[in-house]
Amino acid sequence: MRRLLALTALLAAASVHAAPPADTIRWVAQDMPPHFSFVQGHPPRSIGELGRGELDGFLRVLLARMPEVRHEFVEASTARYEALSRSGETLCSALHVRTPARLEWLYFSHLYPPLASREIHVIVRRSVLDQLTRETPQDGRIVLADLLKRPDLRLLIARDRAFGPQIDALLSTQEVPRLAVGAKPSTQLLNMLRAGRMDYTLEYPTVAKDYLRRVGDPGALFALPVAEGVSTLLATVSCSRTPEGRRHIEAIDAAVRALAREPNRDAWMREWRGSALDPADVKRLNAYMDERARGGARIE
Repeated sequence: MRRLLALTALLAAASVHAAPPADTIRWVAQDMPPHFSFVQGHPPRSIGELGRGELDGFLRVLLARMPEVRHEFVEASTARYEALSRSGETLCSALHVRTPARLEWLYFSHLYPPLASREIHVIVRRSVLDQLTRETPQDGRIVLADLLKRPDLRLLIARDRAFGPQIDALLSTQEVPRLAVGAKPSTQLLNMLRAGRMDYTLEYPTVAKDYLRRVGDPGALFALPVAEGVSTLLATVSCSRTPEGRRHIEAIDAAVRALAREPNRDAWMREWRGSALDPADVKRLNAYMDERARGGARIE
């Protein structure tokens, strides 16, 4: 009997040592406060170091519910994400909008519906503000299509950035200067705007507000809503279009559906956004999560 127990213990130990390591998902990280913020200037080294913004905060909630997977975070620009994906490496990202071109090298799934903070604005310097506000329609929104036709105002945006189908379609009809940027595109462009290198750029208002707080110059830039601003219909997650990336996007999609089925949804919403969710956001989230809880995978 003792010999049998000893043999059983040896076989159990051998099976433990022979078990394959946990799968690892490598996430693209970019310092884009307040949506995704680096702690003490470096990418997160663990789930616990993720911030509490819209994107990193959602990942904090979601990834903690994926104990079977190890998560790593890699600082990478969009250009590097594409280059690595096309070379056969696998990364995933919650920072990238779905576009038809990106479907060539990425799988996509969905995370949650648009929140109030996901509305793209025109960001301008004070010297341009009065000129634009005098010409603003009664609903208070700038018409981006008209603004793009003005040769007297210079727009500059990041080369690899997408803003959603509506704004991207407008930008494709114009020769808009695009800047090759690194892993901190918003900071680079807002620095240039504040320095007068262009007249306006496109950004989320919360990103511009956080930038001005960090540089200590709250009155330098202003965010103006645009008629085409609600352009990102859903927050998306993507993974490289590789066999490993397919496995990862399936695991992430399943985790979102499991999160949607949790009985105490209010608890993780508070964990994610605290008191920052307004009633309209809560209503949209609940409707979306009800659908996700009932439905199957949403991967393309």
